[in-house]
Amino acid sequence: MLDFISPAMRKWLGIALLVIVADHLTKFWVSSVLDYQEVVPVLPFFSLVLVYNTGAAFSFLADAGGWQRWFFIAIGVIATVIIVRLLRHHAGQPRMAFALALLLGGALGNVIDRVALGHVVDFLYFHYRSFAWPAFNVADSAITIGAGLLIWDSLTGKPAAPDKPA
Repeated sequence: MLDFISPAMRKWLGIALLVIVADHLTKFWVSSVLDYQEVVPVLPFFSLVLVYNTGAAFSFLADAGGWQRWFFIAIGVIATVIIVRLLRHHAGQPRMAFALALLLGGALGNVIDRVALGHVVDFLYFHYRSFAWPAFNVADSAITIGAGLLIWDSLTGKPAAPDKPA
């Protein structure tokens, strides 16, 4: 049935699927045990809080009036197509492919929320005294780690081959 997908691609798509499943299981759990904006302290610097984000990272465009839902869905779909194409070309490069799989899973995790709910469910809340990081979720974490790995890969990848004398 999936003969057109190489075994290497299946592995990376499987990792993306695991990210989506982990993201949605945690969002479902938090949504079922917390009320909207309820804060549950876990550690002195970490709490669980159920919030909805209609915008992007750091609630960018959250109050834009509704059009941003479709805008971010479109960006997520375009990113998915690009990431899958990149993944196909880099399936044999483990660090690059793992980074792309994390990005793919994270992007799709949040796109699914936007399509199904009209917003993204966030719940991980880090804070210390007057500093507070905006709440985020497993998909956001995967995107951040994937982006970091891509940067690391670009900085530590194979050096360019020296020019051969003519």
